Amino acid sequence: MNKKKKKKTHVPFRLNMLFFAVFLLFSLLILRLGVVQIVYGEDFKREIERTEDITVNTPVPRGKMFDRNGKVIVDNIPLNAITYTKSQGISQKEMLKVAEKLAKFIHKDYSKVQERDKKDYWILKNPEKAKAKITDKEWKLFEEKKLDDKDIYKLQLERITDKELSQLTKHDLEVLAIYREFNSGYALTPQIVKNKGVTPKEIAIVSENLEKLPGVDTTTDWDRYYPYGKTLRSVLGDVSSSDEGLPKEQLDYYLSKDYNRNDRVGKSYLEKQYEDILHGQKAKVKKITDKAGNVLKTEVISEGERGKDLVLTIDMDLQLAVEKIIEQELWAAKSKPGTSLLDRAYVVLMDPNTGEILTMAGKRIVKNEKTGRTEMQDDALGNITTSYNVGSAVKGATVLTGYKTGAIHPGTMQLDAPMKIKGTPLKKSWTTMGLIDDLYALRRSSNVYMFKIAVKIGKGHYEYNQPLPLKPEAFDTIRNYFSEFGLGIRTGIDLPNEMVGFKGKDKKPGFLLDLVIGQYDTYTNMQLAQYVSTIANNGYRIQPHIVKEIREPVMKNDELGPIIEEFEPKVLNRIDMKPEWIKRVQEGFRQVMQAPKGTAVGYFGHKSYSPAGKTGTAQAFYDGPERKKFGKEPPEVMNLSLVGYAPSNHPEIAMAVLVPWAYQGNHDHKVNLKIGERVMDAYFELKKKRMEENKNLENTVQKVENIKDVQEGIRKEEQGQ
Repeated sequence: MNKKKKKKTHVPFRLNMLFFAVFLLFSLLILRLGVVQIVYGEDFKREIERTEDITVNTPVPRGKMFDRNGKVIVDNIPLNAITYTKSQGISQKEMLKVAEKLAKFIHKDYSKVQERDKKDYWILKNPEKAKAKITDKEWKLFEEKKLDDKDIYKLQLERITDKELSQLTKHDLEVLAIYREFNSGYALTPQIVKNKGVTPKEIAIVSENLEKLPGVDTTTDWDRYYPYGKTLRSVLGDVSSSDEGLPKEQLDYYLSKDYNRNDRVGKSYLEKQYEDILHGQKAKVKKITDKAGNVLKTEVISEGERGKDLVLTIDMDLQLAVEKIIEQELWAAKSKPGTSLLDRAYVVLMDPNTGEILTMAGKRIVKNEKTGRTEMQDDALGNITTSYNVGSAVKGATVLTGYKTGAIHPGTMQLDAPMKIKGTPLKKSWTTMGLIDDLYALRRSSNVYMFKIAVKIGKGHYEYNQPLPLKPEAFDTIRNYFSEFGLGIRTGIDLPNEMVGFKGKDKKPGFLLDLVIGQYDTYTNMQLAQYVSTIANNGYRIQPHIVKEIREPVMKNDELGPIIEEFEPKVLNRIDMKPEWIKRVQEGFRQVMQAPKGTAVGYFGHKSYSPAGKTGTAQAFYDGPERKKFGKEPPEVMNLSLVGYAPSNHPEIAMAVLVPWAYQGNHDHKVNLKIGERVMDAYFELKKKRMEENKNLENTVQKVENIKDVQEGIRKEEQGQ
């Protein structure tokens, strides 16, 4: 009996222990849940509700450009645009679905779609077929990690046939083109899908269906508008498209300055040179995303501001007049004999006291490859990017170098007669002048007078038909003094890619004589403008510039904003010459255009604006676009130039004219003088007209002159979009 009782009491004890253990476990679980809920509850709640703030910079329109009188030269034209903003967690398949939906509402040009794009798209659309292109053996190698994902994908790409690609429909290609745009953007950064030719119907239907198109939006983009067409286009420069984005060679530079990869930037010349000014202050938008990368909220931090405006030194009325003159005179000269190689002409008008470029014009005759017709093309940049032998126009610098080195003195008399250096061709002036002084040498453009200056600088002694040894250092001496005027060095103009010119390498004595008459080294037309300005303003080499002011952008289209910065004249150097020497050369230049027998008196002698200047004719060798036709020896040509300023006593305008390869043989048509005369006349006639209209040219410009024409032009562009 006792044994039974003991057994009975043992079983309940075990059950009690089990219940106690279960109770203990439940207590621990409840305690743990309590700790999680009470202690860590808020942390877990925050983790579930975690969001991320990302600031995105949104591009704004670029600044405008105006001429010195307030006329719009470059504006922005609004464009309807459809954009896509990629969320952080979106998959390729999800993007493809959105692209397929969007393709039902818009037409998308697919001409830029490449074969590789088509193959990528085919794989995305046909995953099973793409998988079947890999053999069992290759899949085994993949499992053994002897092939990776990239290897497999590469094999799939290689095995897609042309027949399979040809099955892609027009709709497929439009979807692909849209999908391609989606993929070219960056997370949370709006990417242009279409901004050219977007119709009001497309904008309306996309706007109505935005809920079905996650990431897609309708907005307003911009494009550059040029009221004056091709005038000065080469100088104004270009802006990259949203497709091009940032240039590869400067990618790191722009990214370091908060640019997006698909931002539009200045690619060349003024647009590039003043990119920091023109690109504006981007709008800053904060995107709040959830843990999955979906955008929950968008907050505008700052509205942004379009780029600041540039007021150029250019006078568009004068620019247009000068371009017309060049075109007319170039075509007229082209009809004369010996001009088969003539194809271009350049003119620079500059304020010699400030360095402001009023006109920078260039024209080039080219053959249109599409039509086969000959036409005139803008080549304003040729004033700084091409250089030529300019001839006697540089003789003012030669005479002043002669004074400085002691080779001559004001009034020095020398015999102008043909010179013969043993073993070289005869060297002479265009006519034998006899015993002449420095002023007459400038007036009549004596080569021999300049040759004898060179001989003295080179420590030589000339005798007819005898060797003429000269010190090679004379080349450096002359070039150093020439550079004080801006010849053979950069002028410092505020444009990139300025050319210096070419210096002859051979230092034979005969070439030193060629150097002092402008027939050895080459110079740009901008250098000629700086050189003659230096003589006109009593010896100060002023830096030429094409931007006059930077202005704040304003909302009103008919007004210019306040001036932020005004570019003051910058003196690069003062030539190391006595004031009386400079006055002497100025008198020589005056006689060229106003005294009997002056080489330009027939065109300028009767002018009321009292001009001064120097003509130039250079024997040179052709080095133009037709060069290959002539074999080893290029044909000889004559380059024509003209430098001048007016009025001679108080210069307000300086001019440089350069016509390379003007003619061959003895067919001088004097197109340099014809262009120069008409250009100077145009400047003073325009000045007179404005004075009669009571336009105070000294006042700060506040109103936009041509706003109605610009608005009408933009309206027409929008209608034709």
